[in-house]
Amino acid sequence: MRALTLTEARELKSKVIELLKTVFDPEIPVNIYELGMVYNTSVDLAGAVDITMTLTSPACPVAGSLPGEVQNKVASVPGVASARVNLVWTPPWTKDMMSDAAKLKLNLL
Repeated sequence: MRALTLTEARELKSKVIELLKTVFDPEIPVNIYELGMVYNTSVDLAGAVDITMTLTSPACPVAGSLPGEVQNKVASVPGVASARVNLVWTPPWTKDMMSDAAKLKLNLL
């Protein structure tokens, strides 16, 4: 497989972010990206995607399944050679990390 150009890597990152906007925490009717649970998304020129994310709480009922779901969905995006999800707890997630659109949907604005 050939290396991606910078433009292709940026386009792939955009596709990955769009996909992340289709993944929902089952307890909250807002996607994980707008909730601010995705701290970083990077794509290298080999097509490897690394996602750093958190959950709303370490006791979140989907802690065992949501990171794997994200990894599997990202790996299915055409052009992604590999996908890795790093689950972190620092900084801890707060409502301040949500986008204005998410806050509006949850009546927090």
